[in-house]
Amino acid sequence: MSDTAASKAPAPQISPDNPCPFLRALVAGNYVGGHIVPLPELTGTIGRATGKTGFEGFTARAKIFMVAQIANGLGPFSQLRSLFQGAILDALRNGPLDKHGAGSRILDQHAVVHEDEIARLATFGSDYKAPDGSVERGLSAAEIKTFMAANFQRAKDEHPPSYGILHCYYPLLMLGEWPVLLDIMGKGEGKDRYLSVAEVRTLFVDKRFPDRIVALLQR
Repeated sequence: MSDTAASKAPAPQISPDNPCPFLRALVAGNYVGGHIVPLPELTGTIGRATGKTGFEGFTARAKIFMVAQIANGLGPFSQLRSLFQGAILDALRNGPLDKHGAGSRILDQHAVVHEDEIARLATFGSDYKAPDGSVERGLSAAEIKTFMAANFQRAKDEHPPSYGILHCYYPLLMLGEWPVLLDIMGKGEGKDRYLSVAEVRTLFVDKRFPDRIVALLQR
């Protein structure tokens, strides 16, 4: 396709019922479709973004596959549909992985990005030295853990005491979100690895990946 034709191509429509910022960016970049995506295709695409190869890459893709398989439902019919048809990206909201307001609240149910919640995210972070020598705000693994705990506590504070018991599994769901973003999009290595707040904002607002992730996706 020529550059002219590409520039005239309509932007992909992304449903508000796809609440995952990473998946929304995949759809926006035309890396996957916005409706039903076969699990092998979705797994392979996200797997490329991790940059992992060999056994490490195989393990990462296996985990991605398992999460994608249950994303639309835990029942036997949903499981079979996911296996044979694929994940329905525009029907993820209110699914098994939806925390109903116990998360970051950066993206609401109408797919509106709340800048104040991005600013709140930044308050949990620290200043880090980027690979290019600049200093930027980011969150380490420990800071992300604190952030997720605060999100769940905020939700508990807004509900009766039974909320924390009935939704005690929410912190487990959170492990498949921000820590995974840190793993894929983070800068630095080991304890010095951090997730850039500026890149998080770009992911949510512009539905766009950093150039280094784009290069991996285009392999």
